Amino acid sequence: MKYMKIGLVLISMLILIVCLTGCDNNSKNNTNNTTTNTSNNEKNNKEKVDVESLDFVKSAEKQVAKPEKGETIATIHIKKYGDVKVKFFKDEAPKAVENFITHAKDGYYNGLTFHRIIDDFMIQGGDPTGTGAGGESIWGKNFEDEFSYDLVPYRGALCMANAGSNTNGSQFFIEQAKYDEETENLLKQNGYPENLLEAYKIYGGSMHLFFRHTVFGQVIEGMDVVDKVAGVKTDAQTGKPVQDVVIESIEISEF
Repeated sequence: MKYMKIGLVLISMLILIVCLTGCDNNSKNNTNNTTTNTSNNEKNNKEKVDVESLDFVKSAEKQVAKPEKGETIATIHIKKYGDVKVKFFKDEAPKAVENFITHAKDGYYNGLTFHRIIDDFMIQGGDPTGTGAGGESIWGKNFEDEFSYDLVPYRGALCMANAGSNTNGSQFFIEQAKYDEETENLLKQNGYPENLLEAYKIYGGSMHLFFRHTVFGQVIEGMDVVDKVAGVKTDAQTGKPVQDVVIESIEISEF
């Protein structure tokens, strides 16, 4: 599974470097340019950000911190494995949060499976067909990505699964990857900024998914359960578990 993960990193890497370096057609080979445009948010489209000036470690501390009393959380009850509790980022990803919470309250996720699992990468669910090709948003159509430099797919991040830019529906995944020195070396060789890699060393995750998948929540309890689920036997080609891993229900409450 480690080699599969590295392959996914390599496939995604060039696309993400373009996002992080802000390269256009005249400078797409320049990996030292650290000014970027955030592509899918109208406000951020008008802004340029010096990536190397950002304090990813500080923002990561906020991302993984416990929620404040009264904040909305979700408890994902996974049959035979246990509970995973997550908090949400309503300000940065309002549509993704509303979509997930509404689906959960309506029972949309009840009985669905984690249909794609790759150990030391992520567990993915939320598709009524169980194939990875189904599901829809609460609006009955795809909705746009919601990206933020303050939210990175670190270990434990709750993210929207998609089939490309602005194709969010009902599917989601929980990032499970830990820090890996070999992966860090690949990222470094391909021009990833040092300040982002500094945070990666502490919090793990999948940096090649940054600005490719909306991060809208973070696990606050139950990563041991996520790890157990990630360790199940799966089909080596598809990642589909040999035995179904079932979401009994998702309970929305206050912290």
